[in-house]
Amino acid sequence: MHYEDVQAIDREAAERAFASGEPALVTRALVALALHERDWRWVQNQALSRLSDPNPEIRGTAATCLGHLARLHGASDHHVKEALEQLVGDPLIAGRVEDALDDIQQYARRPSE
Repeated sequence: MHYEDVQAIDREAAERAFASGEPALVTRALVALALHERDWRWVQNQALSRLSDPNPEIRGTAATCLGHLARLHGASDHHVKEALEQLVGDPLIAGRVEDALDDIQQYARRPSE
């Protein structure tokens, strides 16, 4: 793994990336949104919808992004933790799921509405 400077992406470009189904494009869009989009709930919904993707890289990135959102915004909706807990047994992404759950536990201090 190596560090990449992920630039902001607008919603239209993100939607195109998601529609492509190409794992590299989908994961890059998810990370860009998680790091730069101000509407964290919209990004949260985008990530949640990809937790069930057949591709483990997309599922794992979606989990990671949910952790990023908690860390950056200090909040996470209650159903995010429940959704992630359903994936702890997925051997392909369990570590990333556990990291996201840790981030939510540590950083999501602000109660969500």
